[in-house]
Amino acid sequence: NKMSIVQMEPHSIPELLKTAEQLSLSELEQFASQVLALRAKRRAPSLPQTEAELLLKINQGVPPEVQARYSELIDKREAETLTPDEYEELLCLTDQVEELEARRLKYLAELAELRQTTLSGLMKDLGIRPSSYA
Repeated sequence: NKMSIVQMEPHSIPELLKTAEQLSLSELEQFASQVLALRAKRRAPSLPQTEAELLLKINQGVPPEVQARYSELIDKREAETLTPDEYEELLCLTDQVEELEARRLKYLAELAELRQTTLSGLMKDLGIRPSSYA
């Protein structure tokens, strides 16, 4: 497990980045998500538990391996080199991605309601652009 090589002592930012470069893509995605959650927690240490949980769910997004394969199949479709099996796989992945995005939107709507703001206002505050999956 590559994560175990990180030692618990103060590091400079370049040292931390060098360590992060050694992570696999999925480990890096997980690490980045945890760093964002840590930043959010420090910016608002009194963030209610419900909001913190919603932010974590919102930040999860589409798993990197799913996103990579989805993008690969989209490229093949555009190049008109998609096989019938790959077309079926693309349909399944599209459903999966849309379901994840719908769930994320639901969490965003819940958070907007908690903060008594609009969905678009919340997305702007969080720096979230509308999904580019399509």
